[in-house]
Amino acid sequence: MEMCWRPYSPTCLSFISCPACHVSKAWRRAVSSSLRHFNRLKPWLVVHTQASRPPYVTTSHAYDPRSHVWIEIKQPPIKYVSALRSSHSTLLYMLSPSKLSFSFDPLHQAWHQTDAPLVWRTDPIVALVGDRIVIAGGTCDFEDDPLAVEMYDLKTRTWDTCESMPAILKDSSASTSLSIAATPHHMLVTEKSSGITYSFDPNTKNWQGPYDLRSDPCTFFSVIGFAGDRLILVGVIGDAENVKGVKMWEVNGESLECGEIGEMPMVLVEKLKGENSHVSSVAVTAADDFLYICNPSEPEEVVVCEFDSSGECRWGSVRNTIVDDKNRMGRFVFTCSNVGIGELQRALRLENRRFNVRV
Repeated sequence: MEMCWRPYSPTCLSFISCPACHVSKAWRRAVSSSLRHFNRLKPWLVVHTQASRPPYVTTSHAYDPRSHVWIEIKQPPIKYVSALRSSHSTLLYMLSPSKLSFSFDPLHQAWHQTDAPLVWRTDPIVALVGDRIVIAGGTCDFEDDPLAVEMYDLKTRTWDTCESMPAILKDSSASTSLSIAATPHHMLVTEKSSGITYSFDPNTKNWQGPYDLRSDPCTFFSVIGFAGDRLILVGVIGDAENVKGVKMWEVNGESLECGEIGEMPMVLVEKLKGENSHVSSVAVTAADDFLYICNPSEPEEVVVCEFDSSGECRWGSVRNTIVDDKNRMGRFVFTCSNVGIGELQRALRLENRRFNVRV
């Protein structure tokens, strides 16, 4: 079906309250209360694409689960530094031998740049932990410590070295082997194949663990993420050639014990497999009560899990209409965040920013 575009209409509920912000405080409170209680905001899934050839043009599209529409975010292309990557749902970054470029606002309108860390890395884990950017592992030079950890302070704009990653992660210190989740105070790192997990505290610069998050011995791939205040573990059961299911556990924040909270319906597992009927890994991005799960090698379908008021899982899926023959060979990067009235207002005030709905 041929796609066309129309402006993201001011009649959409997210935009109704924008003019209200310029009138009385009482009216503003009434509108905010209405939005919160009758049609609460739901986190947007944002899909960033980066072309595989110079000038490596980037595009951004968002899925709004409340209106069930895909939105093209028209904005100037991101200045190229290196391959675009994402981390723990909210952080976008590009790392080259000389520069680190990163963005963490909900719509990724603002980009920040600094010198690269001292140790050059090809595929490190990168996390925003409070006011610090933590970069660990992923080194490519045999002379460097493969488990080196460095930290950039956003306030002082300085780099600092930290305790190296645990030795058990020496052969799996790259982001392709590790899943991370971050709070303002800690970073959690899980080995995808084993479920072994460690916690890093940027204040003490030390690691704690290990913790074993593998609750089902048949799990061959695990990823973690925060849905609101809940740490969620997603595990793929079986093997890459014969996936028998996808389960979710909630991880206790203190003991790191896991309690099963849901299992993906098999009809959605089949959609996740795609045409190749193969799932070697899954990617998870989450915020609030939403998780978006996709198969990186088959990104045409995204499985959605929403936790209702009782904590039960409500499953569904959305077709990723951004994937087409033109960009299939490019890089797809997913983030997820709450996009409220303030974020929309700030974006609309910027030059060359526009939202168009794909219909």
